[in-house]
Amino acid sequence: MRTAFVAFDDMTALDFVGAFDPLTRLDTMDLAPFPFEWDVCARAETVTATANLRFEADSVGESLADYDLVVVPGGAGTRELQTDDHFLAWLRTADADLIASVCTGSLLLGAAGFLDGKTATTHPAATDELAAYCEVSDERVADEGDVVTARGVTSALDLGLHLVERLTDAETRATVAEQMDYPERV
Repeated sequence: MRTAFVAFDDMTALDFVGAFDPLTRLDTMDLAPFPFEWDVCARAETVTATANLRFEADSVGESLADYDLVVVPGGAGTRELQTDDHFLAWLRTADADLIASVCTGSLLLGAAGFLDGKTATTHPAATDELAAYCEVSDERVADEGDVVTARGVTSALDLGLHLVERLTDAETRATVAEQMDYPERV
């Protein structure tokens, strides 16, 4: 399974890392029943998240068509990117079986057309913006089959664990959650 973790300037680092950490444990903990590979994908070699945290891209400006899973974070940078035709054209190259977002990353999925006819979630302060693209849910994770969205920044961990379970099983999710010392919700 090839995964693209999308990165862009002014993304929220925890949106990115919160999903990245549990998913990459499929490889680092040797839990995936399949090869699990990933790239940090961006339109520039280095992107700077909010608070000046820098990320280096593995893939710069290349098509996202060869990935099975594409994960898009949110953050302040999403507001400008919603109307950036070059960024949206790049995002639309994703032909993945599964596309996911955290927080206002769902606004980018909506602007790129991935949310047509679907229900999605986002940060509570962005629900009116998201309503322009789809039905809005207040769930922490909204799973529409080929598109999964997560609510605010802390839901990035929920998304990552949800995707771990989707890709493997509940037992693997529990193993990853335990290793992360993540308190499962009752």
